[in-house]
Amino acid sequence: MAPRLPPSSTSVRAFVTVARLGSTARAAGVVNLTQSAVSKQILSLEHHLGIPLFERSPAGLKLTEAGAIYLPYAEAALEQMERGAMRLAERSTLGRPIRLHMVAIAGERWLIERFPAFAETHPGVDVQFTNYVSESETEEPDLEISHGAPPWPDKEAHYLFGRDVALLAAPVLLERMGGFRRAADIQKMTLLQHFQMPTFWAEFTEAHGLRGAVPAHTVRYGYYSVIIRAAIAGLGVALAPRCYVAEELASGALVNPLDIGFTSVTGLWLTRRLDRPARPGLDAFIDWLKVEAAAFEAATRAA
Repeated sequence: MAPRLPPSSTSVRAFVTVARLGSTARAAGVVNLTQSAVSKQILSLEHHLGIPLFERSPAGLKLTEAGAIYLPYAEAALEQMERGAMRLAERSTLGRPIRLHMVAIAGERWLIERFPAFAETHPGVDVQFTNYVSESETEEPDLEISHGAPPWPDKEAHYLFGRDVALLAAPVLLERMGGFRRAADIQKMTLLQHFQMPTFWAEFTEAHGLRGAVPAHTVRYGYYSVIIRAAIAGLGVALAPRCYVAEELASGALVNPLDIGFTSVTGLWLTRRLDRPARPGLDAFIDWLKVEAAAFEAATRAA
C-alpha cells in the first residue's frame, strides 16, 4: 500500500483559521481566498482525512470532536513550516551560522572574553561555539581550534599560539620536595599530563639533556583547567602552554622553576576544511582570530 500523502498546506491553514474565527467568511480575508474557496479547502481536508471536522448549522461552524483533536497538530505543523521559512530567510540574508569547535581551555582563557568585540563590529555574523545543532541534526564544524601540528592535507591551517610550554609547580610542592635546583629534579616528582599532549615529557627531556628520564609518577587528565587546579593544589608538576597560566604565574599561585620549558612542535591551530566555500563572514572571523591570537601571544611573552 502506497504511503498516504499529507494534506495541502492551504487546506490546513484554512482549517486552522476557520477554527479560530468560527466563520468561513471571516477566515477568507485572513488566508487571502474567497469564502467559497475556503469552504472547498475545508471539504478537501475532510475528504482527505475521511472524517468531518466541523458541525455546520445556521449559527455557524463548530469543531467536531475529531476537529478538536486535529487542531493542535495542524497548528503545530503550520508553526514548524513558518519556523523553517524564517530559517531559510535568515540563511539567505546573513548566511548560515559559523560553527566553531574548540578545546575548552582556549575558550576559557582566551576567546570568550574577547569575542564581544567581534560581535559588536560584525553583528550579522552568527558564530555558534559548538558543532551540535539539535537533537536530531549534527554538522561538521566550519572551523576548529585545537592542539596539534601540521600538516593537515585536507585543511587550511593557521597557527595561533601555545608552542611556548613551561614547567609549572606550586610553591608549596617545591618546598615539600626540598626545592628545585636543576632540570633533572623533575624526575623526583609526579607529572600532571594532558591526554592529548603525550609528547610534552619527551620534548622537555630532549630540550634539557634528559633523554630516557622518567617521572616518579604520571597522572593524566582530559582538561587543562583541571591540570592547572591540580598543580595549584600541589599534586604534581605540569608542562603546559605558558599562555594558559599567565594569571596564576602573575599571582604566584604557580611558579616556573628555574624559568625552564621548551618550544613544542605542537601548538594551538585554527583549521578550516579546504572543501568549504569562501564566505565573507567566515573570512572576517578568521582574520580577526589571527590578529587576536598574535596579540595574545605577544602579551604572554612580554609578561
